[in-house]
This record gives sequence, C-alpha cells and structure tokens, in this order.
Amino acid sequence: QGPWRHSAQPATLQVSQCQPGFSSESYTFPVSRRDLETGRVLGKVSFQGCAGRNRTAYLSDDTHFKVHTDGVVSVKRRLHLHGHKKSFFIYAWDSASKKHSAKVTVKREGHVHRHHQHMDSPANAQTDILIFPESHPSRKRQKRDWVIPPINCPENERGPFPKQLVQIKSNKDKETKVFYSITGQGADTPPVGVFIIERETGQLKVTQPLDREDISHYTLFSHAVSANGVPVEDPMEIIITVSDQNDNKPQFTQNIFTGSIEEGAKPGTSVMQVTATDADDSVNTYNGVIAYSILQQIPEQPHREMFTINSETGVISVIATGLDREVTPNYTLIVQAADLQGEGFTTSATAMIEVTDTNDNAPVFDPLTYLATVPENEVGVLVDRLHVTDRDERGSPAWRARYEIVRGNEEGFFTITTDPNNNDGLLKTAQGLDFEVQKQFILLVAATNDIPFSVPLPTSTATVTVNVEDVNEAPVFDPPIKSAVVSEDLPVGQEVTSYTARDPDKSQMQKITYSMGSDPGGWLAIDAENGIITAKLPLDRESSFVVNNIYKAIVLAVDSGRPSATGTGTLLLTLEDVNDNGPVPDPREFYICNQNPIVQLLNIVDPDLSPNTIGDCSHCSSAWPGGAGCWPLLVLQPDKGNAFTPSL
Repeated sequence: QGPWRHSAQPATLQVSQCQPGFSSESYTFPVSRRDLETGRVLGKVSFQGCAGRNRTAYLSDDTHFKVHTDGVVSVKRRLHLHGHKKSFFIYAWDSASKKHSAKVTVKREGHVHRHHQHMDSPANAQTDILIFPESHPSRKRQKRDWVIPPINCPENERGPFPKQLVQIKSNKDKETKVFYSITGQGADTPPVGVFIIERETGQLKVTQPLDREDISHYTLFSHAVSANGVPVEDPMEIIITVSDQNDNKPQFTQNIFTGSIEEGAKPGTSVMQVTATDADDSVNTYNGVIAYSILQQIPEQPHREMFTINSETGVISVIATGLDREVTPNYTLIVQAADLQGEGFTTSATAMIEVTDTNDNAPVFDPLTYLATVPENEVGVLVDRLHVTDRDERGSPAWRARYEIVRGNEEGFFTITTDPNNNDGLLKTAQGLDFEVQKQFILLVAATNDIPFSVPLPTSTATVTVNVEDVNEAPVFDPPIKSAVVSEDLPVGQEVTSYTARDPDKSQMQKITYSMGSDPGGWLAIDAENGIITAKLPLDRESSFVVNNIYKAIVLAVDSGRPSATGTGTLLLTLEDVNDNGPVPDPREFYICNQNPIVQLLNIVDPDLSPNTIGDCSHCSSAWPGGAGCWPLLVLQPDKGNAFTPSL
C-alpha cells in the first residue's frame, strides 16, 4: 500500500508493509448509456508494484478497453453494451514479476452516482487522504522509500470552486496541533493561488478550471508544522497531473497540400503526406491521437477510390490502377483529421494531386500516306510536311517527335527534321534529284519521341511517294573546260578546234545551237550546227587579250526547249609564238652631250619569245661627224636587249 487512505481515521503506513497488488479485486464503473465512444474515461484502478515507480504497465484482456499507466481506464474501441454490463480482466506485474489481476465491470445504470472509491473525480463521497511518510531516525532519505502517486485533476471543470482534491494528514496530529501549508507552482509561485490548503484540516483544493495545454502538471510541496512553527514532517512532494479533456480540434499544418504522381503508377506508390496536430494529450489518452481519412475524391475517375491514406501517418498512396494524365490530369482530395483515433473532433484540408506525364502515347501519323512532286536538281527544297498527333503533354520530351526515313533513302537524297513549333516532320531534298536517272521515290518514315516509351507501344509509320518533275536542263559541254594548242599565225578561216555539248533531256530530242559567248579579241567563229570553231581574224600571241600565252573564250550551247536552256563551256587556246615582231629600241631617241658625255642605256624590246628575240645590236648613222659611220654598242644583256654607247 502507499500513502493513500480513504478512512476518517488516518493510519501510519510503513515501508516494510508494502504489499504488491491491486487495491481491490474488482472495480465497477457505471455508465449512463449503452454506446461507449472511443476515448471515454470510465474510471481508475490502483496497483502497487513495490518497485518505486510512479507508473505501471497494464494489460486488458478485452481490446475494447485500455488501461493507461496511471491506472485510468478508457474506451479504446467504440462498443455497444448489449446487456446492462460488461466485464473484463486487467493485469499488472509487481517488482518480482508476479502477475496480478483484477476484474473490471462496466455497468449501465439509469442514473450514475460517482461513489466508487477509485473514481478520478474530486467530488467523491469519500476524500482521499495523503499521509506524510513516517520518518525514522536510523534511515536517511526516508522519502525515497515512498512512491507518492500523482493526483489527477481534470481540466476544464465547471465548478463550483474551490474543489477538494485530497486531504493532507500527519500522524503527528495525535501528539500536537498540526498546521498545513503548500508551496510551489500554482501555490505561492505563478500562477499563484491555483491550489490552496486549509491550514488546520489539510484539505487541498483547486480554485479554478485548469488547462492541460497551458500547464500539464504542477509540483507542490506540502508542509506540516506545530503551533510554534516547528516542522513536524519533512516536506512531501505532491504532483498534480492535469487530466486531459478532448477540448482541442486537430489542425492541419496547411490548408492546401500539393503533390504529384506519374501516370500509370502502380498501387502502393506513395504520392504525398498530409499532417495535422492536436494540442490534446496523445500519450495517455486518445484525445490527441489523430486518424486520417479521405472524405471525397474529385473526379471519381476511373474509380471512386484511386487513392488511400494511412490513418496514422497521413501518407497518401495509389490504391488502384488507371492513372492517366491524358484523361484526368488532376485530382482533388478532401482529407479529414479526427482525434480520438477518428471518433472525435474533425477538421478537413485539401490535397491537390497532379498526374505527371510519362511517354505512354506514341506519335501517330495523320494521314498515313503522302504524295509530293519535286522539280529535279533542287537541293534543300521542302518535299512535304508530315503531321503526327501525340496525346502526351505538349512541349515535353514525351510529345516531341523524332522522325527517321527507314526505307527508300539509301542514297541519301532526302533528309527529315522536326519543326519545333508544331512537331511536324519537314522532309527536304539533300541532293538534286535527276529525272533521267530516277523518276519516283517511295519513302517509309517512322516517328518516335525524344525519350523512350514508358510502356510497350507500336511505332507509327507513313509512306511518302515523291515524284520527280522533269525540267528543261541546259546542255552540258564535255569537258566543261577544253584546252587546245594552235600557232598564232593560223590562217583565217582555218579550224581551231571542235567543242560540243550534250542535252541531259534525252527523251525530249532537242536541237542544240552553238554560239560564242565571250571572245575578247573577236578572233573566233563557231558553226551553230556542229560546234566547229575557226579563226575569224588573225591570232596574236602578243595581244593584251592573251595571258601567259593563253586566250580564253566562252562557248554557248542553247537547246530548243520552251523555255530554252543555255549551257556554257570554257575554251582555253594556247598560242604558239612565231617571229612576227622585230626588235624595237626603247627609248626611240635620246640626246648625248659632246662635252663630257656619259654612258646612255638603250633598251631593245622584242615581244616575241626566244629564239625569236634580239640577235646583234649595232647602230649606224649618217649624222656622225665627219661622215657616215657606226657607233659601236656594248651589249650588256643580250637576252633583254640592253646596250650602251661608249664615251665620245
């Protein structure tokens, strides 16, 4: 037993007298109705384990009820009393690990009188008496041998106040007049005056409603003194525990929670978590124990329950298959948090779930066949614009199309790219097509996405038929640049060379007419029918139209198509030199002073090539004083025609 008594005559409790066990073999808790809600407190049991612990672990053999460590018995699961009473057993173990049991009966009565000696209410018919532990001179730290159970006081009591909690007694009151007082929080320290004690009787009272969420427990010290103020007892620690009432609603930490989940997610995949708090006690009662649930899902597609929520953790996860962003891109869940494990106060919040895209839709060609016509020889021309539809999110990698020509483009005549604006495939020519070689191409084009498919999907293909349009192509000279060697003294009218072209448009059987396009010297003539080129004027290697002995002319070939087409060829004539130019002095004349003459340089110029250049250099003049004679010249550079005259 402990320091508690319920008798008008207090008794001294010794440590050696501690007997483990329940304070009673049976407890009866009256209720006023058959339906018992979760969290309802029924009463309290008391157990002494003699282990020096303030709290005890209890076990109930009926899962509808729970016994808390302070002995409070409450309803764990809602139940209905089919008769007038229901009994069950509770168990506890003492310090020697011996099991003890007590019977608890919940009894329905028409009117409840709270008279049981172990009820938690301070308005019991009998007042609990708390006796100071007896001090022993030979023992130190006597208080540690006693376990003073907490005094439970419910919060939010309506009064009237003051209400009696317990009576403090000292065994010394038989010997002398004893006066009682209390100190500590709620007595003489803030909040002051919450608890008072009658000085002569030791009646401990509470003066006002308590709020567990403000202060969950108070620690007081009771004192006993004689009339002259001398302590007759050591101060005794008293702990007043404020019993929780379910006076607070759960509160979600957010009004709106947001989360996302990939479409096609399998059942069991976690989506998001919602959280709520409750200021009430969740350790010793169910008042603050929150249970989560989903009240509504919007829309209810493809099933009414696409999601589930863990009632304890608030984790929302997928429960059904069929999440499809293209059908339902967003879900709104109305979630509820309820205390008393889901049976008490409730509050709600919104969970917004976005279904994110995966590549579960393949691009599909629309239409599946295309017909295009392309002029031959055009490079980079748009052949056709191929269109696909894709139900995945526009602009995403799962939507962007990637095109490939899988057949019919072995020679690389075509290329295809993706239009970034509308996802179309742009089919263009990579090389010029030749109608005379191949008149039609049949291409097979496949479409995929920038990222792989998330599920097995067929690849869509389209067939593109490209017809090559024949155009009038210009005649082609062969070779495009022709070289010929002729002597510059070729007689006028004589054939220089023959230069002809072919018409690529073989099937059109067109006539080709030749003419001179560029003939700087006007030296050449060409037969319009056969392309034979003759000398129209004398050729001159030394002309300014000749560069490095080569005379360049352009020949034209015009077909008879409508419109006609003109091809060009380049003729390079290498002119062989003949001795058709004599040496020429440069300058043609100069003057020499007869007094102190200086050497004069005379250049002899011959435009011909060696060996048709200068031979001997001499000068004869009848103007020589004294008669005709020759001035000797000294040839300095015979190959360049340089000479000078000697001094006179």
